[in-house]
Amino acid sequence: MALRRSGTADLRLHGGYAPQWLTSRMIRLARAIFTIMVEEFSISDILARLSDPFFFQACSNVLGFDWDSSGSTTVTCGVLKNVFCESNLGIKAAGGKGARSREALKQIGVEGFKLGLSAENVESLRYSSRMSAKVDSAAIQDSYQIYHHMMFFSEGGQWTVVQQGMNADEKTARRYHWLSSRIRSFVEEPHTGIVGEKLHSSVLDMTAKESSESRATCVDLSKENPRRVERLYRSIRHPSQQSLARWVEAKLGHEYVTHYKATPRRLDWEALRRTYEFQPSNYEQFLAVKGVGPATVRGLALIAELIYGKPPSWRDPVKYSFAFGGKDGVPFPVDRKAMDESISMLRQSIEGSKLGGSEKNFALEKLRRYVPADLTS
Repeated sequence: MALRRSGTADLRLHGGYAPQWLTSRMIRLARAIFTIMVEEFSISDILARLSDPFFFQACSNVLGFDWDSSGSTTVTCGVLKNVFCESNLGIKAAGGKGARSREALKQIGVEGFKLGLSAENVESLRYSSRMSAKVDSAAIQDSYQIYHHMMFFSEGGQWTVVQQGMNADEKTARRYHWLSSRIRSFVEEPHTGIVGEKLHSSVLDMTAKESSESRATCVDLSKENPRRVERLYRSIRHPSQQSLARWVEAKLGHEYVTHYKATPRRLDWEALRRTYEFQPSNYEQFLAVKGVGPATVRGLALIAELIYGKPPSWRDPVKYSFAFGGKDGVPFPVDRKAMDESISMLRQSIEGSKLGGSEKNFALEKLRRYVPADLTS
């Protein structure tokens, strides 16, 4: 399925915690739904669905969350983690919000052992967890700081990552979806979807196809002696100007100021020393080096563009919305096909579940609320 931009909608940051009476019900609903889904579909199908922003949002709605809450990501992932890790459905989960996200690598080992994964498969999952987080925090610089990371994985080593970043100034969130079977490269168009509030005008996206020449130039720079790279970086700064931004604006135009206003005054020269010693053969290896972060990525992109004429992409990679749209076209027209597919699968799962009558009715009624009238006729 080709990725396409289908619109944007608000996803507001909401603080606090979901009450116990709600999360306990969400866990029971999710356990019943996914037990039936495992019986009806393959594990790979379920992981693919969780990587689909439309299905994930519909699932969150059914379990009890409204579409415009950042908690639709964090709480839903927490509920699914509880269900998968406390059952034998063939899927496990690792990670979470805040400090729990940093426990992902350890939890992958613990839960992977329960699935009987080999040490090699566990290390592969850990690498995928680290790289997906590194890409969304450094290779894509969209002003959203990653604070939630969840990996769902199977005994076959397949995985889905759902992570979320926050923009503290705008008080909005952005969600990033990954699926192992869809990845050809961690550093070129790797996502199944990125969903957010709105398009931003200046996002450094080193994973875009348009950034391929910039990536190659950055790899070449990372293999250079850091002293030479430092000379190149300092040569961009004009001695008569107080800041790089002022010099760039005078030399190249206002759009460059917009792009590079967040460029640091100095790079992490220790990280570049490591890349010089390692001599990465591609951008993924460069990005995986310890210490290579947003500042180093942005600094090398600056050199690649201003000195070598290899610009990266500044186009926001958001491709999906948090909701399906509204029947009146507000905030955007309904994507009927995607909505129908998600609703159909969830309805079948609910109707076939072992839920009690009242809970089943609650779930079906919750799902019905998010179906525009013209889709039920």
